[in-house]
Parts: sequence; structure tokens; C-alpha cells
Amino acid sequence: MYGVTTLFHYPNGKKANVTKTTKGEGISKQSSNSQTYANRGMNLETLLNETNEFYRIHQRAVIHKKPTPLQIVKVDYPKRSAAKVTEAYFKQASTTDYNGVYRGRYIDFEAKETNNKTSFPLGNFHDHQIAHMRECERHGGICFVIIRFSRYNTQYVLTTEQLVQWWEQRLTGRKSIPLSFIEKEAIEVPTRALPSIDYLTVLDQWLD
Repeated sequence: MYGVTTLFHYPNGKKANVTKTTKGEGISKQSSNSQTYANRGMNLETLLNETNEFYRIHQRAVIHKKPTPLQIVKVDYPKRSAAKVTEAYFKQASTTDYNGVYRGRYIDFEAKETNNKTSFPLGNFHDHQIAHMRECERHGGICFVIIRFSRYNTQYVLTTEQLVQWWEQRLTGRKSIPLSFIEKEAIEVPTRALPSIDYLTVLDQWLD
């Protein structure tokens, strides 16, 4: 088994030193009185990971974040029985962020967030992600995107069809999805105590 990686190179060229962290087995519960402010400042990935762990523990669904592909560059062998990765590169993910199974259906979705006030930048998505979502839906999977406006502490679920509607307008110069469209056509998922972002309630509407 490889040891702890000490230096990572991200696709955008940035480097990051990795520090060791300790992960608990479960999730602590929060008081409902603090649900309005408890999640402020937390990024979308953290909120979704907490939500997915809550779903798993309560046997509602099995959904995980896909690991980012890693290209190992340097490996040290301090002793014959061990290897330690000392330098590696994070590659650009080839599909979407999350996948799993819920109510017997394959679930696949992308999660993005922005600090913008009035729109969501289409530049946050990539051609290969759109193609992957379309392909999964052709085979009966349920695909969607969760986008979060961190300034407002709000997030919405958009269908693949809604995203593609705006994605195809990039050829005409469109660079973002207006917040007004999202508020009207997408489904808002409130931030609250666990589960932090209960997006399965949206899937229940579709499946029922």
C-alpha cells in the first residue's frame, strides 16, 4: 500500500502540501435551532459528503464521490516492504463528481458552486461531463446537477435537459445561466441540519 502523498499538483498548475487528517466513523447531529447558520461557510462538497454519509448510515442510498484520477510521479522506497508517494498530479476528472444507487436506479450527478450574485458560469462545466450525463441517461440512469450560490447559502437541482438547454447556447456567446431562470425552473434544496442537502427528496418527485 502506498504511503501519504506529500506534494500534489492540481490541473490548474497549483501545488498543495497534504497534511494528515483523522476521519471519524459517523456524523454528529446538530440542533435544529442552529440549522440556519450551522452550514454557512461550508463548501458544497463538504455538505454533500455529510449528506451522503447520512444516507448510507440510515440505509436510504449508497452514493459516493468519485476519486480524482491521480498520476504518480515520484515514489520513494524507505524500506523494501513499503513505498511512499512523494510527488503526484491530480488529473482532470473524466466524468462527474458523484454516483451510486437509490431505489434500484443508477444515480449520477455533478456538483458546482459559485460566488456570483446573478448567474451561474457555464465555464464550470466541461464537454466530457455533458457527454457523460447524456450517455448515462440513454441507458436509464438518473443524471442531474446540483449548483450552489454560496453568497445566498442556497442550492438547486437542475435536470440534464435544463443544463444542456443553456450549454448549447455557448456557441452564441452565452456564458452563464441566469439566477432568475434557476429560481423559476430548477428545484431548490434548502440547507438544514442533517441531511445537510436532502436532494433525495427531489429524486422522489421524479421517481413517483
